[in-house]
Amino acid sequence: MKTEKLRDTGQGKSTAGPGMGTPLDLEKLESHMPLVTEHTYTPHDTILYALSVGAGSTGDESDLQYVYEVNLEALPTMAVVLAYPGFWQQRPEFGMDWQRILHAEQQVFFHKPLAPEGRVRGVTSVDRIYDKGPDKGALLYVKREIRNCDTDELLATVVQGSFLRGNGGFSGTTQSSPKPTPVPDRTPDDSLDMPTSAAQAMLFRLNGDMNPIHIDPEVARAGGLERPILHGLCTFGVASRAVLRLLCGDRSARLRSIGGRFTAPVFPGDSIVTEVWRTGVGTGAFRCWVKERESLVIDSGTVTFDE
Repeated sequence: MKTEKLRDTGQGKSTAGPGMGTPLDLEKLESHMPLVTEHTYTPHDTILYALSVGAGSTGDESDLQYVYEVNLEALPTMAVVLAYPGFWQQRPEFGMDWQRILHAEQQVFFHKPLAPEGRVRGVTSVDRIYDKGPDKGALLYVKREIRNCDTDELLATVVQGSFLRGNGGFSGTTQSSPKPTPVPDRTPDDSLDMPTSAAQAMLFRLNGDMNPIHIDPEVARAGGLERPILHGLCTFGVASRAVLRLLCGDRSARLRSIGGRFTAPVFPGDSIVTEVWRTGVGTGAFRCWVKERESLVIDSGTVTFDE
């Protein structure tokens, strides 16, 4: 991790007021990065990921390619769980108020199609960080490059933005995070409604994200939530399946990148409606709603794909 990227947000430190949390210790964060993780995955893991983002839940035969071991294909967004370093923000050496962390943004760039099984290495480092102030938290972007262990080929780059609600006020100044790209101001070109189950978060956590906010009601309430919420990466996976179907004809190799901002939590059992727009040759936009509450849950979604 390059020190200057962490220190772009200003000089000096401030002290957060009562109940505002503890300012992030940049030196501590810097000293424990990068995180290097190796991961051997099997067809069983590939099928588990697909099932955990709802593939097969509606009985659609087009999902068989992702859940049946014969001619099995990996969903491109499985990259988000490969060589995942675990819920490292919970580890005491990082000094983060982990119960108040929310998944804010997600983006994935696909450089090579994922094989249904293999051995990969992930290198996780801090990409960017923005201090929003002692009473407003911080926005942390972490990048993970995923490579084939045998060939060193770069397979995918995963960028995750997290809102650290309890760790702002570390820089003495505040900077605005990048502004999102709005979706087109016109009727969507297409949409798709995909359900989630009451057990969706319980299933998705088997991919490696064991944050108890997704299963333990007490931890969820401590974080200011009424009940456990769906993983942001699960919501992202459901949305990506819809985008893959609507813009890429369910041909996984055509997807080149996808990203978006999380705007509200999704609860297990919600139905997610994904709306898409074609914005140019090989480019698109999307957003997602939970229809039961008419709640916008992903906004400013962007997609690139091979025509």
